[in-house]
Amino acid sequence: MSTIDNKPKTGPLGGVVVATALPYAEDPAAPAGLAVDYDRYAEHCKWLVDNGCDGVGPNGSLGEYSSLTDEERRRVARTAVEAVGGAGKVVVGVHGVGAHQAKYWAEIAAEDGADGVLCLPPTMYRANRAEILGHFEAVASVGLPVMVYNNPLDTKVDLTPDLLAEIAQIDNIAAVKEFSGDVRRVLEIRESAPGLEVVSGADDVVLESLLMGATGWFAGFPNVFPAESARLFALATEGRLAEARALYEPLVAAFRWDSRTEFVQAIKLGMEKVGRFGGPCRPPRGPLAADLRAGVEADMARAIAALERQAAA
Repeated sequence: MSTIDNKPKTGPLGGVVVATALPYAEDPAAPAGLAVDYDRYAEHCKWLVDNGCDGVGPNGSLGEYSSLTDEERRRVARTAVEAVGGAGKVVVGVHGVGAHQAKYWAEIAAEDGADGVLCLPPTMYRANRAEILGHFEAVASVGLPVMVYNNPLDTKVDLTPDLLAEIAQIDNIAAVKEFSGDVRRVLEIRESAPGLEVVSGADDVVLESLLMGATGWFAGFPNVFPAESARLFALATEGRLAEARALYEPLVAAFRWDSRTEFVQAIKLGMEKVGRFGGPCRPPRGPLAADLRAGVEADMARAIAALERQAAA
C-alpha cells in the first residue's frame, strides 16, 4: 500500500515564500561600496505579501547572505520580520559552514521573531551522512520549524529521499526545499518521508512539482511577478491545470534563470523590467555579461507581453 496522502496539506512553511533579493545603495564606506538599503528592503517584503505571497525568506542565496557582515545579516532578517508584521511568514536562511554557525543563526532568528528557518547542509565542504544528520539536529534543537535545503549542484551534497527519511525523524524538521531539478523526487520523498512537507525550490519545475504533491514554493521569480506567482500556486494546488498551464508556459523561460549561475543578477534585472528596484550585487557577483543581459531581457519581454495579453483578454 502506498503511504502517499492523496491530498497533501500545506504545513507551517508551505505556500509561496519568496527568497528575497536584497537592495543596495551606493556608499563608499560600505563593503564593496554598497550599503544594504533597509528601507527599500522593508518596502519590498511588504509589497510581496500585499501581492498575495505567503511570506518571505531573507538571507538565502538570492539574498546574498554570504556577502553580508554578521551585523547586516541579522538586521536584514529583523527588517523582514518587522515589515511583514504577522501578515505573512518569515523563514530565515541560517546556512553555515558548520553546525555551530548554523545553530547560532537559528538562535538569532528565534530571538528576532522568525517563523522558521531554511538550512543547507554544511557549506564549503562535502559532509558525510553522520555530519549531515548532526548538522540538522543542532539547528532543529533551537525549536523553530526547519526547512532543510537540498541543493546538490552547489553543495555537492545530495539529500536523497532515503537520507531525508532519516532527517525527517529529527524533531522540528518540517520541510525540504527540493532543488535537484528532478521532479521525480517529489513522489519519492513523499513515499520515504510522508510527514515531510515538500517545497519546490526551482522556479522552472514548480508547476510539475506542485502537480506531484509539493505544498510549497520557495521562490525566486515572485520577486518579479508576486501576484501572478500566487495565482499560479493557487491554480496548481486547486487542480485547475489548464488555467495553470496557460499562466505558467509564458513565464517559464524567465523562470529558468532561477536555476542558472547568474540567477541573482537575472532576477534583479527582471525586477527592473517590471518597474521595481533591482540594483547591483556585491562581489563575488558582478554585472551580467552583454549576451546574458540580452537573454534575460528577451525572456522578460515575452513574459510581460503574455501577461498583458492575458489581462486584456
